[in-house]
Amino acid sequence: MASSAPQRHYRAPCPGCGAPVEFKSAQSTHAVCPYCQSTVVRSGDVLQRLGTMAEVFDDHSPLQLMASGRFQGQAFTLIGRLQYQGPQGRWAEWIALLQDGSSATLGEDNGAYVFTRPAAPGRALPDAAHLRVGMTTAVDGEPFSVAANLQAQLVAAEGELPALPPLGTPFQVVELRSSGGEVLSIDYGTQPPQVQRGRAVRLEDLQLQGLRDDASVREEAVRLFACPSCGAPVRVQLSASKSCSCPSCHSLIDLSAGIGGELRHAAQYEPVEPLIPLGSTGQFEGAAWQVVGFQHRTGVEAGDDDEESFGWEEYLLYNRQRGFIFLVDASDGWSLVRPTTGAPTYKPGTPNATYLGRHYRLASRYRAETNYVAGEFYWPVQRGQKTGNDDFEAVDGKGILSREQAPGEVTWSHGQRLDSAVVARAFQLGEKAGLFRRQDAGPVSPGAGVGCGTVVLILIVLVVLLVLMSNCSGSPGTGYRSSGGSWGGYTSGGGHK
Repeated sequence: MASSAPQRHYRAPCPGCGAPVEFKSAQSTHAVCPYCQSTVVRSGDVLQRLGTMAEVFDDHSPLQLMASGRFQGQAFTLIGRLQYQGPQGRWAEWIALLQDGSSATLGEDNGAYVFTRPAAPGRALPDAAHLRVGMTTAVDGEPFSVAANLQAQLVAAEGELPALPPLGTPFQVVELRSSGGEVLSIDYGTQPPQVQRGRAVRLEDLQLQGLRDDASVREEAVRLFACPSCGAPVRVQLSASKSCSCPSCHSLIDLSAGIGGELRHAAQYEPVEPLIPLGSTGQFEGAAWQVVGFQHRTGVEAGDDDEESFGWEEYLLYNRQRGFIFLVDASDGWSLVRPTTGAPTYKPGTPNATYLGRHYRLASRYRAETNYVAGEFYWPVQRGQKTGNDDFEAVDGKGILSREQAPGEVTWSHGQRLDSAVVARAFQLGEKAGLFRRQDAGPVSPGAGVGCGTVVLILIVLVVLLVLMSNCSGSPGTGYRSSGGSWGGYTSGGGHK
């Protein structure tokens, strides 16, 4: 079992209530009394009370204080938690005490996690306003792109903590990502700004012990509530959910303030029935994935004066150990994708991008909007949410890449296409294989049995189609997405969000 190396612990009575407050890390300057919620600061051997900290809301994370694990061969223990509020909802950061006495942060990242450690900036940091989303800057000679520049505020905390920004006071958070998969977060809530640098991790690889029991009766009871729109019972299944839909009236409910907080909702009309039912389990990448969310989105090509729209659908899949991925249903086929931790090499406005040594070319550029949502999501998805999207195709035909930009942030997603038959078999829906059929991912080759007669027939059909199209009036209509959309990234992640 992972355990921290012995070191001198410091304990003193809380100035507010007299209960013992313990500091396990020599680097912790603040702590929250677990009895009276007083925020105390350590000055030598004396504790001073700064005020009262808001109690953390129950976000049903599998993590909890004193959970332990291993990172890069070194044991660590979670000793503190910070909860922040941003434009898109709340997120948490966990303070980890490593075996050598140093500290690190385990933060949320697009339904997954990033493990970061304090880093020296190497040079004077610019003002947050100078780090514009999409620009590229060098860190230690390596290019990083600015993925997010958002305003946040600290709303709650518990345990041992580093230097804190003022409670409830807005400050800027800037996040940068490299093509090598690194994340660099700059927190302007303190002076000088705090810098964290790290990479994505999977909880299963951290060998975590002491996690919360998600199956406990107490938690299940808390996660059942009445719909704020119709009063019907709504059950939240996932610990990471920030929004969900009511199974009775289809209202979209915001959970970002916790189930015990104010529940905002938005009515949704004309429900869309997903081809793959919510709750279904499919096999991908050697693991079982459950369909927990579904959204229908539409787009309009950039520069399209006729405003002709197209549509596609996205299924959010969940595996307890691996997090979330997206299964995208578009007119040209199915694809399996996930948000990237790093950022591809790309100059905004250009037609080329490079990611993990593979070259991509721009396939389409469009404005996207979310039209209908069902199930649960790890970000506070909203009906009517709009983004600017760029879709890329790998030059070698072996990958797809998408860039989605919202106010204050850019999200990249990466994946590959799937044959429709593979998707149907994954969910044991072979009897409905015809409903899944799209433009399959497999290339057509001479060995596939396409003869001269077939080629002639195809040419005849094409000629007829061209004649018919030439007689059309060109009136606007609704088609289906040809490349797969954004795949649902809502935030740039890293040590924040």
